[in-house]
Amino acid sequence: MGLTMDSAVRMAEENAGEGGAGARMGQTGQTGQAQPVAAAAELSVILPSFNEAANIPILVKLLETALAGIAWEAIVVDDNSPDGTTEVARRIAQSEPRLRVIRRIGRRGLSGACIEGILASSAPFVAIMDADLQHDETLLPKMLEELKSGDADLVVASRKAEGGTVGEGLSTIRAWGSNIANGLAQKLLNVTLSDPMSGFFMVRREKAEALAPKLSAQGFKILLDLVSSAGGTLKIRELPFTFRERQHGESKLDTLVTLDYFGLLLAKYFGDIVSVRFLMFGLVGASGLVVHLAALRLFLLGGLEFNFAQTAASFVAMTTNFFLNNQLTYRDRRLRGLRALVGLLTFYAVCSVGVLANVGVANLIYADPSYWWFAGTAGAIMGAVWNYAASSALTWRRS
Repeated sequence: MGLTMDSAVRMAEENAGEGGAGARMGQTGQTGQAQPVAAAAELSVILPSFNEAANIPILVKLLETALAGIAWEAIVVDDNSPDGTTEVARRIAQSEPRLRVIRRIGRRGLSGACIEGILASSAPFVAIMDADLQHDETLLPKMLEELKSGDADLVVASRKAEGGTVGEGLSTIRAWGSNIANGLAQKLLNVTLSDPMSGFFMVRREKAEALAPKLSAQGFKILLDLVSSAGGTLKIRELPFTFRERQHGESKLDTLVTLDYFGLLLAKYFGDIVSVRFLMFGLVGASGLVVHLAALRLFLLGGLEFNFAQTAASFVAMTTNFFLNNQLTYRDRRLRGLRALVGLLTFYAVCSVGVLANVGVANLIYADPSYWWFAGTAGAIMGAVWNYAASSALTWRRS
């Protein structure tokens, strides 16, 4: 407990470089005699991962130290990382039976990884923490103690609770954005957590498993989804912690993750009547409407007749919508390289019916040039209804 982060990481790196985690209970020793079988895990630590090959060996050593005396296991849920995260974790698992690996192919996203990890556990308690070393593993025993006392169903490590801090783990801009996101969650969803954006928490597995059908596999804020889906039925405790600076690799947070978060907020605010994916598609469509109207105005100012201008603006908007949807709405099915080009052409094809409806309705409404914006908007909305169903079924269909 008294180690600093730097010293703990140095020790873990040195130990990790000495052949991994070493011999454990349940293995055969050098004398050839079988060792006692390890006790069933009381705690599963779920580690959603993408490109964390450099951090996994260090984190396993840190968990060994922090959870000494506790029957634990760690489940690495890797989204087919190109840096070999799965292979690194499997090599460690050869000598550390408490480490398990789930490799996901064709599925992406932190929330989905967390859900799969929870459902793969048989331990009564599960913890979710990042694999990038920014979460303080020494807090895990205290979190477990809170749950075992019976006073809580969910224990959240909070950067906002008294004594907690973002430390050096967040830039000024990211900290500012996190504060805004926390405020929106608290106001829109009546979430009383001080840090609903936290990705570090521990929960009774039976509670999480009961809520799993209500959770979205998309997105990156599983805690907010869990708490809002529970509807106030969870007993929650918060413990302060300091968000540490990333040691290896790059942060996964970007602008698209922020938009994904707003989609989750809206989905929960409207009682999950529509999916997060549909809301993301709608947000992209709204941006496409702005692009459409801007392009339409430029084409009209350039002297094009309205029919031609509306058609050209529709294809400009479809192009921007395709690339935004590919990056955000369907990021778990993201098309790359030649497949992206084929997808774009497919997107044009399936949306052509929408374009016909778009232009037809807009042309019927367009009578007075001063109402160009109304005609353009009506046509764009008509086309959007078809676009979502067609693109989900054909352009980004699951392979």
